[in-house]
Amino acid sequence: MESGTWDYIVVGAGTAGCLLANRLSADPGVRVLLLEAGGRDDWIWLRIPVGYLYCLGNPRTDWCYRTEPDAGLNGRSILYARGKVLGGCSSINGMIYMRGQARDYDEWAQRTADAGWNWNAVLPVFKQTEDYFGGADAAHGAGGEWRVEPQRLSWEILDAFREAMVQAGIPRSDDFNRGDNEGCGLFHVNQKRGLRWSAARAFLHPVARRPNLTVLTGAQVKRLRLEGKRCAGVEFHRGGEEQFAAARIEVVLAAGAVGSPQILQVSGIGSADLLKKFGVEVAHVLPGVGENLQDHLQLRMAFKVKNVVTLNQRANSLIGKLRMGLEYALLRSGPLTMAPSQLGGFTRSSAEHSSANVEFHVQPLSLEKFGEPLHRFPAFTASVCNLRPTSRGSVRIRSADARTAPAIDCRYLSTPEDRKVAIDALRLTRRISRQPALARYQPEEFLPGTGFQSDEELVRAAGDIGTTIFHPVGTCRMGGDGDDHAVVDSRLRVHGLAGLRVVDASIMPTITSGNTNSPTLMIAERGARMIREDRRSGESRMPAAYPSVSS
Repeated sequence: MESGTWDYIVVGAGTAGCLLANRLSADPGVRVLLLEAGGRDDWIWLRIPVGYLYCLGNPRTDWCYRTEPDAGLNGRSILYARGKVLGGCSSINGMIYMRGQARDYDEWAQRTADAGWNWNAVLPVFKQTEDYFGGADAAHGAGGEWRVEPQRLSWEILDAFREAMVQAGIPRSDDFNRGDNEGCGLFHVNQKRGLRWSAARAFLHPVARRPNLTVLTGAQVKRLRLEGKRCAGVEFHRGGEEQFAAARIEVVLAAGAVGSPQILQVSGIGSADLLKKFGVEVAHVLPGVGENLQDHLQLRMAFKVKNVVTLNQRANSLIGKLRMGLEYALLRSGPLTMAPSQLGGFTRSSAEHSSANVEFHVQPLSLEKFGEPLHRFPAFTASVCNLRPTSRGSVRIRSADARTAPAIDCRYLSTPEDRKVAIDALRLTRRISRQPALARYQPEEFLPGTGFQSDEELVRAAGDIGTTIFHPVGTCRMGGDGDDHAVVDSRLRVHGLAGLRVVDASIMPTITSGNTNSPTLMIAERGARMIREDRRSGESRMPAAYPSVSS
């Protein structure tokens, strides 16, 4: 079934896709089609911030992927949540506003030989989309669509843990987004007056009635249709029918670090050996598709405490629940506005690192694992993650059918460097817990437990308590000349093919030093500019295909 011809087809209405649809359709002279495999974002728990508790692991709002059993996690397979509604992961994530460090982007510029990706170049792009509660200054913007606010609650135990971090040598910080995020303080969040502020709310809904923009939900891509070395459009399933949409100028993949490489692979673009294994006709050889998967592994240490109220008690009390609901209904504040983590910290796990290489997410609660009830005793959780892991995983198809979930192999803790950071990070957390600021609460570690002491024991403990913070990137990495595993060039065009770009977190050569949602918006903003610039200049040439990756 033919569904028409469009100038641009954007695949995926997640964080990147919502912004791309907004920016590309701003030109009334072009027609834009936005395809989203999931549904609409009209469920109440997608608006109330604490609703992530009901959205993650829920097939209504989450693709509910699972990783391959991972040796680094002592053979465990874990939930790998990805948003299944308009707004994508920004509709179900932790809402933390984080850019990373200046050095992250300077490294991208060096790897791609393109200064347009360095910190000084991307900072104005971050500012353009931002609506910062403190107003515009040298580091922040005001008046953009992406609302950033302080959190609307406080916890005594978190205040004490922050003071303990200071006593352990981590300086105070009131802003993690000025290029060097070393320090400890409260996270800023993407909320607006106590409601979640997703990419769909910020960028898509305000423009959804534009006559030149069509948004289709429940539209799952079957494959990209290639004509020679040009992407001609998208075949997709919707309402029990197979449809085809033709692209006059470009198809833009924005399906994320899991979805974008899977779509390329089922379309015959990727490793020839992998494609042949599953009966996919090889159309274009790019061995880097689906490789270079990077993620932040958080190590969840938990401590029982005394002489203080935590969310454990409030959530396990009928009166506590009623008070929380009333506070939110009347004031739009309190625990129902909670991001999963309120207190953050960035520091160095050891002296050998030149900048902060670990991030703390600290919560006034504890539980055995996500989806289970909170413990009934007072406790807090101090999660710590390696910001710049050297372990690399992959996303690879299991079938020629795009409706079959791909194999996600994270390979956490697979390098000596990552195992050393994990050991150092666990010992650092224990050192913080012994500081005077926490003494009156008598913290008692029960996860993983004080029985783990030697390096070997701590690596095993990390495998037991480690889990994802849902920050996958890198599977369609950006690279320049000489990078024979790069998938896109520095203008995000797929190497060796015309009419096809990837614009999402999958293009990151290396993961950013912090939460990845807002960096993905920056990528989309830059990508939209590049697309518009190329249209104005009439540039439609095929990007270079390196000899080592040509078909």
